[in-house]
Amino acid sequence: MNQMRVINAISQGVLISFATGVLVLALNDHAICQPLKKIASTQNAPYVVVLGITQDGGYPQAGCRKECCRLHFNIPKKHRHVVCLAIVDPASHQRWLVECTPHFREQLHRLDQIAPSSDRIGLDGIFLTHAHIGHYAGLIHLGREVMGADRVPVYSMPRMKRFLATNGPWSQLVTAKNIAIQELEDNRVVKLNERLSITPLLVPHRDEYSETVGFRIQGPRRSALFLPDIDKWDRWDTKIEDVIRDVDVAWLDGTFFADGELPGRDMSKIPHPFIAESIGRFADLPASERNKVRFIHFNHTNPVLDPRSPATKRIQNAGHHSAAESEHFEL
Repeated sequence: MNQMRVINAISQGVLISFATGVLVLALNDHAICQPLKKIASTQNAPYVVVLGITQDGGYPQAGCRKECCRLHFNIPKKHRHVVCLAIVDPASHQRWLVECTPHFREQLHRLDQIAPSSDRIGLDGIFLTHAHIGHYAGLIHLGREVMGADRVPVYSMPRMKRFLATNGPWSQLVTAKNIAIQELEDNRVVKLNERLSITPLLVPHRDEYSETVGFRIQGPRRSALFLPDIDKWDRWDTKIEDVIRDVDVAWLDGTFFADGELPGRDMSKIPHPFIAESIGRFADLPASERNKVRFIHFNHTNPVLDPRSPATKRIQNAGHHSAAESEHFEL
């Protein structure tokens, strides 16, 4: 039976409900922003924790004077970080990031609260999906001006590797040996340790500087899919339903809720699978499969950022979920 397990101890504003065998965490605004206590897992099970849920610009977004952001700039509990996961193995005391965002500082601090490391940086690797700013710009913190890291492994596809190695300021991280780029190959498993592995899955996207991948994360008991960016489901030569069937939880591109969300802009020029489209596409899946889907990577205009919005209710009524910062999934 698939099971979402919350292994952090947040004492306020937590609602837990059972649906088709999955434990779903629903956090209100206050709870999402509470400091996390150190995690104690009796079984030392490895897990994934969500450190960010928004599109590259975060929330609220710079320069936005519309109601979606304007009212929230001075309300820290409303802020949301750029999309990022951490993979943690308490038994080996290892930690990996999936994405390195402009909120790297805050997300590394959050990770230190969740799973403290004796090492100043304490990262066994960083996996990058692609070269859009929200997914790699945080690497700059590893340079000599900030952390002065020593050969942190950064895993990327070939074009992404070349982009980092040949364009400043990222190339300075390579020459100064702050990072050591490890090349990925589509659908080739990378073994993290004896009980964890990760596999890149090449997907169609606006690949100006690099390829784009999602990641399948495999643990000793469960697996997860992280796919924050893709053009449209029908442009991928793999059926997303088959990938969902093969994992226990799937964090999927939920950038926009529906067409028309950006008035005055042709949204076909920035293709993503609208959440409304995904809901329709997945409608015939069994409840247990729909329950795996957790939308993520929300644009600042996405009404799902309001947990009380009709859009959020529509996701829930369809048997899906919206990702929340700090939610955990045991692998």
